[in-house]
Amino acid sequence: MRKLLIVLPLTAAVPFIANHSVNAAGPWQMGPDAKTITGGRYTIDGAHTLIGWRVLHLFFNDYFGAFGNPTGELNLDIANPSKSSVTIDIPISGLVTASEKLTGHMKTKDFFDADKFPSAKFVSTSVRVSKLNAVITGNLTILGVTKPITLKANLSGNGPNLFRNKVETVGFHAKTSINRSEWGMSYGLPGVSDKVDLDITAAFEKAP
Repeated sequence: MRKLLIVLPLTAAVPFIANHSVNAAGPWQMGPDAKTITGGRYTIDGAHTLIGWRVLHLFFNDYFGAFGNPTGELNLDIANPSKSSVTIDIPISGLVTASEKLTGHMKTKDFFDADKFPSAKFVSTSVRVSKLNAVITGNLTILGVTKPITLKANLSGNGPNLFRNKVETVGFHAKTSINRSEWGMSYGLPGVSDKVDLDITAAFEKAP
């Protein structure tokens, strides 16, 4: 009987808690909804976009870092998604790691040679969409070398950004792996792995 008396108030409170949670969310879009996205040109929100990378270091453990402050644009064709396209410029100055010394080293000729090649670039060549997922093929240029790569992407969220004048925003996650030696970056092999895993989180805002 005592357990029943405890459970009954909790049961009665569930609808109130659930309703309160929904109301607390306010007008925020809860999760991705491709049906509400409008087509057109979107520009990247560089302050909230990261290109993460991960390598195996000396066969002991993974080490990772990221590139921030990219620029670029997304052109969405809602009627024919395969005609959509994306371009991203990645400034090498936006490279960050947990070690200031390592960050500086990675900008030298041993790795990205930032003085000669201040940016990397991805330009899509084809887009295949299935519901909330997409396979994006394109050309990645690093150190002046251009090679094709394929990204597996998914729509992670969309809706008005209430902190930025309700501008329509779409968010994506994407992953791929590359072999850095194909772009002429061979320093540290094989102690620092050739394979580099890329994990991208990107936000794009509807252009005026």
